[in-house]
Amino acid sequence: MTGSPEGVPRIVDPQLMREVLGHFASGVTVVTALTDDGPAGFTCQSFSSLSLEPPLVAFAPARTSRTWPKLRAIGRFCVNVLAEGQDDVSQNFARSGADKFAGVRWTPSAHGSPVLDGVVAWIDGELWAEYDGGDHSIVVARVLDLGADPDRRPLLFHRGTYGLLHRSDA
Repeated sequence: MTGSPEGVPRIVDPQLMREVLGHFASGVTVVTALTDDGPAGFTCQSFSSLSLEPPLVAFAPARTSRTWPKLRAIGRFCVNVLAEGQDDVSQNFARSGADKFAGVRWTPSAHGSPVLDGVVAWIDGELWAEYDGGDHSIVVARVLDLGADPDRRPLLFHRGTYGLLHRSDA
């Protein structure tokens, strides 16, 4: 990116940034934990593997999230990687205030966090570090346990809508 004539970087329009970065297809996750008030969780599109040694993952909840502070206080949570066909689960956990677990089946992980039924993968973790990420927080979690269903395909998000992974052999 080029700067202005004075050498000051130009301001990037947030809507343009959202539109351009929307061209990067990503998976969709729901981060869950069991609180004193029952299970809690939120949809989080920003997730990635970070390190194999030690085993770390990262995700970025919005600073406006009312759920992340509850999960942060517990210090342990599960990242559920949604499978194709779980668009409704993603949308449900993205809402504020509603009972996000209504009608959602889950089982507790070995560490007690909800693993949602039907996900393509899940990663049980504990808070390792948290950093300032502008209007989001950057959370790094140490992986405690994980699993995957090789027969399921991931739910993708691309240019503002859910998509499917198409097989070339189909």
